[in-house]
Amino acid sequence: MTIPLLSYAPSSQNQRVPGYEVPNEETPWRYSLEDAVDQSDIDELIWAAYRQVFSEHVVLKSTRQPHLESQLANRAISVRDFIRGLAKSETFRRLVVETNSNYRLVEIALKRLLGRAPYNKEEELAWSIRIATDGWQKFVDTLVDSDEYTQNFGDNTVPYQRRRYKDRPFNLVTPRYGDYWRDKLENSRYKWGDIRNFLEMARSVKVTPVQFKPVSTANVQIPDTTRRDRPTVPASINPTATFPLR
Repeated sequence: MTIPLLSYAPSSQNQRVPGYEVPNEETPWRYSLEDAVDQSDIDELIWAAYRQVFSEHVVLKSTRQPHLESQLANRAISVRDFIRGLAKSETFRRLVVETNSNYRLVEIALKRLLGRAPYNKEEELAWSIRIATDGWQKFVDTLVDSDEYTQNFGDNTVPYQRRRYKDRPFNLVTPRYGDYWRDKLENSRYKWGDIRNFLEMARSVKVTPVQFKPVSTANVQIPDTTRRDRPTVPASINPTATFPLR
């Protein structure tokens, strides 16, 4: 049985009200499949999708999903399904899902899939319960198929940070793991001269103590090494042989 989503009150973030800013270099660029006329435009759209979902400025070979890219290039799937596939990929699970708590996963998912930050702690709590009950895969489907996603990005637009407010861009403030995981990796990293490394090494050395076994001498037979016959030393009675002549 699925627990219903807890109710929370949306706050008035900037993306929920009309903007009057003059477009400048910080205005997000919209990558849409409808505007792609050649393969180079599709490649830029794919790069923008990787940057949005994985928050990486360089697309790594280990991160790429060739089958999804091929389907998108042939327009067999929509950008919405491409984003869904990236967020549900095994690479994303290994790099992001397994290294963060549910609360941080809610923050990452809302920023990268819906283009906004969580409204408040109540929303983080509500969605974290949904992740715990339904799992990450269904949580991604819920966000990507939501009315909020459809109204802002539709089927063919890569999600982006809808409005910037009070902070840097999302892809600069939301790395793939949080501070607690970073500190855990830092503490487990080998540091030259750290006493903890030597203590760990000393604990890893297996010392086998010497075990003394009692021996009974009742049945021990000591061989007799004494001589029964005294050796005879040959002696000469010839005085010239005994004492040299001068």
